[in-house]
Amino acid sequence: MTDTTLNITRETDWLTLELNRPDSRNALSPELISTLTSELVRAREDISIRGMTLRGAGEVFCAGGDLKGFRALNNEHESSLEDIHTASRETGRLLRAVALQPQPVIVVAHGAAMAGGLGLMAAADIAIVHADTRFALTETRLGLIPAQIAPWIVRRAGTIAAKRLMLTGAAFAADEALALGLADFVESDEERLQERLERIKGDIRSCAPGANRTTKALMQHLEAQTLDDFIERAADAFSQALAGEEGQQGIQSFLDRSPPPWRSN
Repeated sequence: MTDTTLNITRETDWLTLELNRPDSRNALSPELISTLTSELVRAREDISIRGMTLRGAGEVFCAGGDLKGFRALNNEHESSLEDIHTASRETGRLLRAVALQPQPVIVVAHGAAMAGGLGLMAAADIAIVHADTRFALTETRLGLIPAQIAPWIVRRAGTIAAKRLMLTGAAFAADEALALGLADFVESDEERLQERLERIKGDIRSCAPGANRTTKALMQHLEAQTLDDFIERAADAFSQALAGEEGQQGIQSFLDRSPPPWRSN
């Protein structure tokens, strides 16, 4: 099955969801976020699905949020904080859906996993990346904040490393992602990456599906936070940042391919 923004493939007991906006580097548009979230929710009660893979079409896995969409959202409405708040909240709900999915979720990343793309990877149970993949939490370089992404980066990499990544916005390579715990496996080429994926799928299939569901639910209880409250707070912070002067300057600079005013030479 192919959606406008998402390729959906069912292989007996396995579901593959492929982000399908290659011309936009699979940026997370509201439509893609909504479609992906809906598919995750739809799969929750399907006990015949043993697991799922999340990957991206084209040259990169996911470049993060749709900055052109954010810019349009802020320009189309004079008082658009509520709209921005809603968009941010839906991103948070998507990441929560990935993390709380009862079936194991494997992210396969290549090319780049930036900002929200890295958030998707961090929220998944298992992350396999191509050795050439680049990563970054670029929000603060755009005058924004990694609001909805933060809990998932912290969960995998720890608070200290997460703060460094967020407060510098610096790009890093697959070997560092592996060392930080943001990636579980790094493979040198597509063939080895696919072999790793198939091996993990086989391992998951060797486990009792009910036991896997119960194990994930138990782990979620151990990690229990007030995610609903956090999502709202993060949406408040993000909408203020996007509507503010720095956010607008940062996005405009990105679209114009010019340095933002706070970047020193």
